[in-house]
Formats: sequence, C-alpha cells, structure tokens
Amino acid sequence: MKVLGVIPARYGSTRFPGKPLAMIGEKTMIRRTCEQALKASLDAVVVATDDTRIVEEVERWQGLVDGAGRLRVMMTREDHPSGTDRCREVLDTLEAQGAPYDAVVNIQGDEPMIDPARIDQLASLLKEKGAPLATLAEPVTDAAELDNANVVKVVFDHGGRALYFSRHPLPYVRGVERQQWLDQTPYYRHLGLYAYTATALRAVTALPKSRLEAAESLEQLRWLENGWPVHIAVAVGKPSFGIDTPEDLERINRMNEYKI
Repeated sequence: MKVLGVIPARYGSTRFPGKPLAMIGEKTMIRRTCEQALKASLDAVVVATDDTRIVEEVERWQGLVDGAGRLRVMMTREDHPSGTDRCREVLDTLEAQGAPYDAVVNIQGDEPMIDPARIDQLASLLKEKGAPLATLAEPVTDAAELDNANVVKVVFDHGGRALYFSRHPLPYVRGVERQQWLDQTPYYRHLGLYAYTATALRAVTALPKSRLEAAESLEQLRWLENGWPVHIAVAVGKPSFGIDTPEDLERINRMNEYKI
C-alpha cells in the first residue's frame, strides 16, 4: 500500500491568523510538523496550503529537511470546508500527474510535536486491518475535559470501531455525581489525525453534510451516519501538543527542547 501524508496548512485562522508560520524556537510550526512527518514511514508528504507565504516558507528549507525528495508543497483551493476536503484535492491532483496513492494520512499542521509512531500506527490500521477510515484516541485523565466542548469524546466497540463522537461527555454515568464520572468508567478523547483509503476519502468527501455533523460540527459523524466504519486505536508514543492559540504557542516555547 502506497501511503501519502498530507499536512493541511491554512494561513487564515479566527483565533490565530498565520499560525503555520509562528516560530517555535528558531523554526516555524510548519517546519517542525514536516520534520516529524518525514520521520514516519510515508511514501511522500505534501503540505497543502492556500497561501503563497506558506509555499515560500516550505520551499526555503525543503531541501534541508528532506534529502530523499519525499516532501512537496502544493497550493490548494481556499474554499475547502475541512482538511479532509483539502486532502482529497491533493490526492486527485497527484493522480492526475501520474502519481497515484492507495491511502492518505491527514496530519494536523498545528501538531509540531506529533510522534511519528502515531502516523505509522494509523497507516497500519489501513494496511493490516483493512479499515477504510481510521483515527486515534487517548484516555481522558482530567475531569475538566469532560465538560470542555473543544475536547471531542469518542466511544468505540470491542473491535475498535467508533460508535459515536461527541462534544458532550460519553458515556453518561447514571446515578453518579458528575465529578466522579471519570472514576467510574474510562473516557477517551479523539485526536484529530485521520487515515483514509483513496476510495473512502473520495466517497466521504462526496457526501452532503449530515444531520449529526451539523448538530455537533464534527465531520466524522457524516461518515458514521452514512454507514462508513471508522476504526479507532488507542494512540501509542508520546502525547501530542496541539497549538490553537497564541497562549499555546507561548507555553510550547517555554519547553526547553524547543529552544532551537
């Protein structure tokens, strides 16, 4: 199976404009994300952006970080509703250029600490389990996250197939005070890292927005609602650190390992 890694990197952001070009130590966020992605066993990595400033930034150090010629940067449409749709455009463009891929891993551009083992773990779900769509989760350890709508929760069956994703705590623990829920049953937070077979990616991006997706603003609910199984694995390796706000950037810059 030939696997492509795509890093969607939009310049515009309501909470943090220009985020991919934010400096972490002496390197930009998008550079650190690319360096981590290139450590995984991917056949190629493409930065998919809608802004020439990001193209110029990647081209500036592209040869330094990628001696094997696996890294590319590509301009994509500005009006994509999600990173998944941006991945679809990259997949189709490369196939039209005579470079088809069997699967795509969607790597968040604001995850400069992403463990390459997690990228490989996702790809293995497609290769070894025959999953059409896959993503990762990790245990919730802080009770405050249960009521945080920005932390997406997921429940899955014994075979690792997702039952539901929600911004609301799942499951509800009847007869127990909310503060004790985490002591009663495991909770898992969804990590925004996806893998799709080429067939599944083209199929789910062609579907109209679903009722549940509109209610929770979670695109993966469209896939479930249309009968597409989403396989879940509990993430291996080091926890990641997503950067959503300037405050997050300040916090990561205080970490000693990112001084250079």
